[in-house]
Amino acid sequence: MLTRKQIELLKLIHTRMETEGVAPSFDEMKDALDLRSKSGIHRLITALEERGFIRRLPHRARAIEVLKLPDALGKTGFEAQVIDGGAVAPPPASAMAVEGAALNLPVMGRIAAGTPIEAISEPMRDIAVPGTMLSGRGEHYALEVQGDSMIDLGINDGDIVVIREQTVADNGDIVVALVDDLEATLKRFRKVEGMIALEAANPAYETRMLPASRVKVQGRLVGLIRSY
Repeated sequence: MLTRKQIELLKLIHTRMETEGVAPSFDEMKDALDLRSKSGIHRLITALEERGFIRRLPHRARAIEVLKLPDALGKTGFEAQVIDGGAVAPPPASAMAVEGAALNLPVMGRIAAGTPIEAISEPMRDIAVPGTMLSGRGEHYALEVQGDSMIDLGINDGDIVVIREQTVADNGDIVVALVDDLEATLKRFRKVEGMIALEAANPAYETRMLPASRVKVQGRLVGLIRSY
């Protein structure tokens, strides 16, 4: 099952290949899908390629071959049964939404629950996540936790956290915070007198107080997966 953004991109590539014989550029893809950066397009292209829907041809610019189309796109013109960041699009009255279906999310690297580590933006692998775990209508991704600063909230070293992409947060949210555009950390978020507090959930770690200009929210925690 593909996400809505993946199907939108596949439809765009297929249409341009049919009409012009060449795939759109990454900038054109980014603008058409209303994404903030080309790294999001890279993730979508990689996901489509891994699932066998497209193939990138080596040594040729903008050379992408569409290998197949999903049933939803080929038969109904991009309608029902499309997953948008985990939310199933409203089906016909006679159909049942598969809310519990497992969806593949990219694991975008490791996130520090301790001393911040460098920000990672390239996918390591995919992981199957229950659709019911995903929250809202945004894009989602997963990260592997490294460290023990959030253990009092049940977030352990080696856990996989599911994150919904967003750039704002409410006090008390557990967020992926990007500090100085260089390091990423998983912490509880609070605004305190014009500053941002990044709070640990382990008494061994101190709260970090930073000017708001140094902190960017990259997403909010919506789920956790643990292997035994």
